[in-house]
Amino acid sequence: MLNIVLVEPEIPNNTGNIGRLCVGTESRLHLIHPFGFVINDKNLKRSGLDYWVHLDVTEYQNVDEWMTQITDKSRVFLMSSHAEKSYLENEFQDGDWLVFGKESVGLSKEFMALFEKKNQLTIPMSSLIRSFNIANSVAFVVGEAKRQIAVRSGQ
Repeated sequence: MLNIVLVEPEIPNNTGNIGRLCVGTESRLHLIHPFGFVINDKNLKRSGLDYWVHLDVTEYQNVDEWMTQITDKSRVFLMSSHAEKSYLENEFQDGDWLVFGKESVGLSKEFMALFEKKNQLTIPMSSLIRSFNIANSVAFVVGEAKRQIAVRSGQ
């Protein structure tokens, strides 16, 4: 099972869509406060539709609380438009932590410094845009990770 981490998510519709993706891919969602919305916001539930009740989700009050869950920092991958290594070059494993920053600014330099540079990944894109929507970004990376895991397990 993959662990999808949203650090300080700001837009309920994105979080709802990612929650739905997690249910569909049997991934866990980890949400780190503060949020830009209330978790019972109608838009969040609307985006997650009726799947939200099936979501394996954990909330953390801050990064330090979340960090207590990490047993192997080498399996934590930070998504950043500033990273040099493509997520397509990474070898994902079951249980990996895929971390995405807030919509407006991504992951802070302080957060990025908690992990090695080799764990920072980017999604290749046209120079005509700065970034992809976070829900799309999560879908790209989860899809590739699930594909790799399935291939290795012979599925």
